Amino acid sequence: MSTLKGKRAVVCGSTQGIGRACAIELARLGASITLMARHPEGLQRVQGELDKSHGQSHDSIQVDFSDWQSVRQKASGYVGARGPVHILVNNTGGPPAGPVFEAQPEDFLKAMSQHVLCNQVLAQAVAPGMRDAKYGRIINIISTSVMMPIKGLGVSNTIRAAVANWARTLAVELAPFGITVNNVLPGYTATARLESLIKGRATRAGTTPDEVQREMIASVPARRFGTPEEIAAVAGFLASPAAGYVNGVNFPVDGGRLAAQ
Repeated sequence: MSTLKGKRAVVCGSTQGIGRACAIELARLGASITLMARHPEGLQRVQGELDKSHGQSHDSIQVDFSDWQSVRQKASGYVGARGPVHILVNNTGGPPAGPVFEAQPEDFLKAMSQHVLCNQVLAQAVAPGMRDAKYGRIINIISTSVMMPIKGLGVSNTIRAAVANWARTLAVELAPFGITVNNVLPGYTATARLESLIKGRATRAGTTPDEVQREMIASVPARRFGTPEEIAAVAGFLASPAAGYVNGVNFPVDGGRLAAQ
């Protein structure tokens, strides 16, 4: 039985990886999906992959998350034209790897705009409709670095923590209106982003990607990387009516890696 029939979900960064998996999972549960991403070809491809067996209608918005003003304009225009959004999945690719001491001020400004500011303007666009519908779910795909910084991801560690505290603050403010705000913290997940990080780490260490991958897997009690679908399954639960009393939570999905530290 679908649990999200009649609901509209906006999923950011939804042409690949975890964002794509979240869109597919929410559609499987019955939601109508609006994809948001930069590349029109990817948007068209993923839209064609979405389940329509519950009578949904799916669409997309082409937008660049490096431009928060454009994100605000397009999101506000969409809500004005299409009506309420019940579920928002904030998901944007992480900042480039590198030591925090070597990062330039503009690196932090760019990451802050792409993550915190885009999340803020999207939440402001959809929350009034959620309040009127007495149903709202804002789900932020972040990282386990919120709870334990990851070596070599200085800017990402900083900005992800800012997003987590923004979200938990918002959770308190919006709770009286039937809106929950939660953070999903993926661990090592088999995506293009992780593949890129492995290659970069191998280059800096003068070793091979296979060796780096073996070391990373050895740090996970489950002894494997997660899949985007496993992250999406948690997002699907948080989007559902069953999660109505789950609010302001950082939810690790990491194969037990944090527990082993």
